[in-house]
Amino acid sequence: MRELVVLGTSSHLPTRARNHNGYLLLWDGDGYLFDPGEGTQRQMTFAGISASKITHICLTHVHGDHSYGLPGVISRLAADGVEHTVQLHYPESGEAFVRALVGVSAPLSTLQLVPHGSAGQIASHLSVAPLRHRVETFGYRLTEPDDRTFLPAKLSAAGISGSDVGKLRREGSLNGVDLDDVSVPRSGQSFAFIMDTAPCPGAEDLADGTDMLVSECTFADEESDLARDYLHMTAGQAGDLAHRARARHLVLTHFSSRYADTARLVAQAQARAPHSRVTAANDLDRFAMPRRRTTAV
Repeated sequence: MRELVVLGTSSHLPTRARNHNGYLLLWDGDGYLFDPGEGTQRQMTFAGISASKITHICLTHVHGDHSYGLPGVISRLAADGVEHTVQLHYPESGEAFVRALVGVSAPLSTLQLVPHGSAGQIASHLSVAPLRHRVETFGYRLTEPDDRTFLPAKLSAAGISGSDVGKLRREGSLNGVDLDDVSVPRSGQSFAFIMDTAPCPGAEDLADGTDMLVSECTFADEESDLARDYLHMTAGQAGDLAHRARARHLVLTHFSSRYADTARLVAQAQARAPHSRVTAANDLDRFAMPRRRTTAV
């Protein structure tokens, strides 16, 4: 299963309808928890998500609305007796702050601190790139390698079945049958998480060609001066990012508390990204990853 569970969607101030940030990406057997703001542990209870699903915690930066939920989440992992390793990723400039948050948490022996300070891969299929905010900030991207999809009718016609299918995948040919004869290319899925930033090259790199792009959308286009001053994005800028990246699904979030209704933000982003699906996230929403793209034969 590959699904984004939205735990909170507000920016600096929570509202009656929106909790502070929190996003859990379920990706096969892994769970990537992004920016757990205050109240994330409780939101997980409302969402019916066990803390044991978490294998990675990813902080874009160390502002409180993106990290004050960390002690509660770690303490819940400890209370639930989670035995698997949980990697905590964060900008290395926030080391003292992160260690302070971890220090007030219940001890979790399987917690592994993994700071990063530059663009690149930081875990299997997980990479980061610098964003442009008031403190050091990084966005995240999860990328599945490209693969191939087997065509059952062609496998049957070639007399290949069972364990021979795996052997053909590994070796590229079997009994005179090439992999290309019975399969088609399949693009790996990709997911990007871009939060608290003005438009910048790092955001462009992370978003490029993504199936799902989760982007901050703090302000409407009419408040572009505020976005510039606080180094955030407007709805239109989020739409521009998705359009240039050819993102398939743009999920808008991190809304200023001034917007009780996000319809205007969706319209502004959609106008700039006509070929993308654009959705405004609400707390406890769930979004399935788009189906993989397959090249037809």
